[in-house]
Parts: sequence; C-alpha cells; structure tokens
Amino acid sequence: MQGKAATAQPDLQIVIDDQTLTREEKEKWQEGWVKYQDAIYQYNEEMITFLIMGIDKSSDVKEVAEGTDGGQADALFLAALNPKDKSIKVIGINRNTITDIDIYDENGEYVTTIKSQIAIQHGFGNGVEESCEYQKRAVENLFYQLPVHGYAAVNMSAVSAINDAVGGVDVTVLEDMSGINEKFTEGNQVHLMGEEAFWYVKYRDTAVFGSADARLERQKQYLNSFIAAAKRLAKGNASAVIELYQTIRSQMVTDVTLAEAAYLAPILADYEFNENSFYTLTGETVMGEQFEEFYYDEKALYEMILDIFYEKVE
Repeated sequence: MQGKAATAQPDLQIVIDDQTLTREEKEKWQEGWVKYQDAIYQYNEEMITFLIMGIDKSSDVKEVAEGTDGGQADALFLAALNPKDKSIKVIGINRNTITDIDIYDENGEYVTTIKSQIAIQHGFGNGVEESCEYQKRAVENLFYQLPVHGYAAVNMSAVSAINDAVGGVDVTVLEDMSGINEKFTEGNQVHLMGEEAFWYVKYRDTAVFGSADARLERQKQYLNSFIAAAKRLAKGNASAVIELYQTIRSQMVTDVTLAEAAYLAPILADYEFNENSFYTLTGETVMGEQFEEFYYDEKALYEMILDIFYEKVE
C-alpha cells in the first residue's frame, strides 16, 4: 500500500525561520531532514495515510460527463496511521480552505490553476476515479506533497448505513438544530440512528456565517464517537468491515480493495484513538465576493505536519 503514493515524503524546507545549520549538522545531514526551531526532524516512512471524502451526492455513484458535475467534497479528512506507536490521527480539512485548484474544460483538458475552496476540486472530472484523483492531488499539494496511500469518496447519503452498521453513535448536540429534528436541541444527548446521523453531519444553514466551521466541529465530534464504535465492532465481528464495504459499495469510489480493507480492520482495532487524536487546520473564515473562504495558518499547518508525520532526530 505504501507503493501507491505519488511521493515518498513531504517536500518541506530544510531550513525555515532563518535558521542555519551548525558545522556538525552539515556533516551529518541527510536528504529529507528538516530543521525547525533548533530541532531536526525526519519523515516517518512507515506512516500510511488515507483521504476520506464526503461527496455532496444523494444517490449511487455514477460516471458523469466531463465538466463540473462531479460533486463537491463537503467533508475532507486525512486518516494517518502510525504502525510504530500504533496510533490513528485524523485531520479535518475545512471545505472552504483556499488553496490551488486545477480547472479543466468540458473535454477534460487542463486549463489553469486558481485559488479557490478546496471542496470544489472534486467537482471536476467524471465524478468517479478521475474526480477523486484530482481531489487527492489538491490535498497532497496543500500538505506539501504529503504521500497519500489511498482514498475513499463516499456519497453523503451513505452515512445512515455506515452509522447503523456500528450500532449507531452517541453525541451531545453542539448547536441548536431543532428545526430539522426536535432531538437536536443544544446539549441533548442523542443516540443517532438512520437519517438522524445523515442530518447531523450534513446539515448547515448557508445563510449563517461560519456554518461550515460549525459543521466541521459536529463532524469531528461524530467521528470521534464513530471510530470508537467501529473499533469495538471490528474486535467482536471479523466480517463486519467486509459487510460494511459491500453495503456501501454502490455509493463509494475507492482505490482500497476489499482484501486490503479486510486486512487492515483487525489491525487498526488495536490502534489508539481518543479525543486528542483529532486535528483541524488553524485559520480564519472570511466572507469572499460570493462564498465563505477559510485561510489557514501556514506556520500552524507546517508544525502539525511535523508533529504527526515526523520524528525528532537525536
């Protein structure tokens, strides 16, 4: 699976913040090392990273004509697996993050690259593998060419089936959404089942500024509980992942095979994941000419990559 990534490691600068290498450091320096705040780091080559995309579609996956009908990636998460310390870390990416987006015409020909919301990248292409590859590349570029070893783009309509497969998920409602479900009053403890899970992770009032940020917080909360429930299920039912994979296959595009998923599931059941394992990009949401725009803190992103994907060189 490591061989699936387009790059071997991120392309981080060797020296940052005007730091210079000492004579000893120059003598021992190795390709790919990074010096930051007087510490030296090297990429953890055992990391396996997956891109999870929630696509704004409510039907089975189908190929579409080249253009902009591939569906936007309303949810974007990087799942980073570290075999060395057996941990899972998840990075939530704001769908309005402003970054480089490649534009293609109706013939699938590259036109130009612009700065825009990262979620629209999936809209280009054929709505299946091509769109996923475009979105994966946009995320890789945002994270300094971070190796991404697999992806799964799941239509948001599949959330109910995924949720129910683990027996439902418990949440404490973070914001008042009683207008769509009377259970969704702020502070209520709810065991989400069926369509409740779909609306909890999907709904946002586009008329309210910052609604995408609030939804990302709900998605973060939901995933924390979902992963815990999924781990319990995987430990008690070896075939659960296979059954889930087959259940949502018609609403999912992935380059992770069923055999690979079945292999990973029992291993990951023993990996550590808790509320401190979830990260989000630091930044600011502002109102653009038409839509909200999220501008990330480049220094904070750099430090997060070092924290998750790198190890200190003693």
